[in-house]
Amino acid sequence: MPEMFAEEAARARRALVREIEAYGVLRDPAWRDAFGRVPRHLFVPYYYVPGAGGYERLWSGDPDPARRTRWLRGAYRDTALATRVRDGALVSSASQPSLMAQMLEALDVRDGQGVLEIGAGTGYHAALLCHRLGDRHVTTVDLDEEIAESARAHLAAAGHRPAVLTGDGARGCPEHAPYDRVVATCAVPSVPYSWLDQCRPDALVLTPLSTGLLLLRVRDPEHAEGRFLPTSAYFVALRGGSARTPRLRTTGVPRRVYEDEGFRFLVSLAAGGLDTREALSLWQRERRPERERFGVTVSGGRQWAWLDDPEGPYAWPLPDL
Repeated sequence: MPEMFAEEAARARRALVREIEAYGVLRDPAWRDAFGRVPRHLFVPYYYVPGAGGYERLWSGDPDPARRTRWLRGAYRDTALATRVRDGALVSSASQPSLMAQMLEALDVRDGQGVLEIGAGTGYHAALLCHRLGDRHVTTVDLDEEIAESARAHLAAAGHRPAVLTGDGARGCPEHAPYDRVVATCAVPSVPYSWLDQCRPDALVLTPLSTGLLLLRVRDPEHAEGRFLPTSAYFVALRGGSARTPRLRTTGVPRRVYEDEGFRFLVSLAAGGLDTREALSLWQRERRPERERFGVTVSGGRQWAWLDDPEGPYAWPLPDL
């Protein structure tokens, strides 16, 4: 990349860090340094933006300097980027950096800890972990060999060589276990038991579930519990495993309620135990409960979501994965 582009990329990273800090995250100087130094543009040499009649591809090798500049600046916007589209459907994306920052700070890593990442994506998230912990402490797995190989190449271009493996993320990665932290960058309908099996006692598991981010503390392979973070989160679903997220139904629900993010989160989370009208009744009775009032318990071969109290009156089974 010409020197002028390298300088512009550095300025763009500094601007991105300031933008993320404005959200109240990046309180940890180690993560601030990671976002300020890891070159995101190396992980998105091309991406897609909505255009007339479909997607428009922006890429680093465009012969038009103006379009290259547009690509570079877009790579450092605080937004998710579509990186793989097949038959008009989104297959893989680079997550919004500020959301990544919230997840990484919630993960509460310590020097020397081992992290398993489910969903390699572009490799950028793994690169941030590598910058913080060192390459040998990071393992990332993806079901798609093409995605895994691409992430491996991006990481190498940025000077990192963690373990990048191809496999079913629902099964974890026993070869490099045990782990102190597990973080998923794809949504699951329930928590895979294999992740808990591969954790050390007191490990943390952070995963998108429903439209939220669930943070579990692991007691042992059969017991874990935790609550959702306050933020909403929308991720591509985990491929592999067998469970499917239930379809949401709108019958009998006012449009303004159904379009509320918090209500949709409740309907999706409680689909195994409530129909939509029952969810509406609960939503109104509990005065629009916020995400952090909800949690999940895994115990004795079963798992359930709950409101306020794991043993309280509002609890719903989650599907087996």
